[in-house]
Order: sequence, then structure tokens, then C-alpha cells
Amino acid sequence: MSKKHPIISVTGSSGAGTSTVKYTFDQIFRREGVTAVSIEGDAFHRFNRADMKVELEKRYAEGDQPFSHFSYEANELSELERVFREFGQTGKGRTRHYVHDDAEAARHGVPPGHFTDWAPFEDGADVLFYEGLHGAVVNAEVNLAQYADLKIGVVPVVNLEWIQKIHRDRSQRGYTTEAVTDVILRRMHAYVHCIMPQFTETDINFQRVPVVDTSNPFIARSIPTPDESLVVIRFRNPRGIDFPYLTAMIHGSWMSRANSIVIPGNKLDLAMQLILTPLIERLVRDARKA
Repeated sequence: MSKKHPIISVTGSSGAGTSTVKYTFDQIFRREGVTAVSIEGDAFHRFNRADMKVELEKRYAEGDQPFSHFSYEANELSELERVFREFGQTGKGRTRHYVHDDAEAARHGVPPGHFTDWAPFEDGADVLFYEGLHGAVVNAEVNLAQYADLKIGVVPVVNLEWIQKIHRDRSQRGYTTEAVTDVILRRMHAYVHCIMPQFTETDINFQRVPVVDTSNPFIARSIPTPDESLVVIRFRNPRGIDFPYLTAMIHGSWMSRANSIVIPGNKLDLAMQLILTPLIERLVRDARKA
């Protein structure tokens, strides 16, 4: 952790909704005059698309069926840790971009499935903002959680997460339901062993729970809407959280445990604004004083 150069880490798996959370953070940064440098977890994958395909075939031949982008060894976590550590110490670092599709290729001048070159951060950032799969990993090789000053987990119940991934990958990336289902099944081992443990390291978890039937996510025709969902918000350390204020400001919310609040799904953005704005203000204020 760093008083002078704070780091915010948002962690969630593919289809969890971390991009929506990033949008809310961007709103807060803009409104509060906070300069943030953003990095994506995809930038720290170890392989480009073609090389990952070759690696997958090799691993399958060796009997390593669970290998996927969720796996620690499919990512440059030591490099990510180095970036976190360097930014915390100096406010500097570097990143790159993984190009997913033709639209991104046109912006970056790199073919889909490849990385841009590494480039240094712009000077003068108040915070480093990470969004991806591995922002709170603690294992035998790395400890990313120790460097992040505010760690957010985005964790919809698993059936909802699968529905969101299936619909996104079909509509935005052109995959079939069968292909996405195969990826989901292949990733389950790494999801349990590499992704889930991070949610005990996070400071706040946002878990969306549908209140409609999602018992077979592979045939769902639509993603449950916010009006068809609740969100459970869990605080690792509830001290300093004004729960009466939150329940008064968020209509229809209630405390389910001493460290948790439940809100209507359509109040998520409001809840994030109320909860995260003072935390970000405190981080930036302390950093500017340091």
C-alpha cells in the first residue's frame, strides 16, 4: 500500500460486470477531479491469441485440461506485481493493450489477438486503477493484494455470471453458445483455485443475485435486468461504514449481516457513488498530503 501513490484494484472474472464498475469509477474520477491511469488485466496475459491456442493444444496433449486465461501461469503476474510496486513507490509504471477485435485494431494499429507495445504511464496520475482477473492474487510467487489500497470484488452468482458471459461473447465476439460453454467448463478449476480466493482479500464485494429463474443459464434468452436483481454488498472491515445513512439513502435496502447491505439491483450505481466517493476522496487527499 502507498500513501503517496494509491492503487485501486477491481477484480472479477469474465462476464462478472467489472466494466460497469469501471464506468462508475470513471464518473467519480471525472467529477472529483482525480487523474487516474488505468490498466487492464488482459494486458498482462502471457500469450497472444495464436500463441494461446498453441499453448492450449500442448497442455491438452499433456493432460492439463483446466489450463485457461484464469490460470496463474497464463499471465505475467510477476510483471503486474512489479507495476503495482513501482507505481506505489514512484507513481510511474508501464502497460500495454490487448486488442480484442477490429474496432480496437483500428484504434491501436495492431491486429486483433495481439498486444500493443509496452508504454510508460503519463506523469501526474493521482491513482492507478486496475480492472481484470488477478488484481488481488496472493500465492507462493506474488502478493498483489498487499500493494492495492482499495480492492473491489465484482462477483455475481455463478449462473448469472455465465449468462452474462454467454450473451456478451455471442453478441460482441461472434462465438457460439457451445464454444462459450466449453470455455466456461474448462475454466472452472482455475475459477475455484485462482479467482475465488481473491474475494477474501477484497475490501468490498458487490455480488449481484437475480430474483428470476436462472437454473439453466445455457438456454437463457436474456440477461436478468437490474430490476430483476438484488445486490449484496459485503465490507471486509465494516468499521467506519455508516450503514444507517446508506439504508436511508438507498430506498429498499437493508442490512443482512453486520458487514453486509442488500440493495435493489437498479440502485447499484447510486450505492457505488455513495460508498466509493468518500473512500476515493480520502485516498487522494492523503496522497496529496504525503
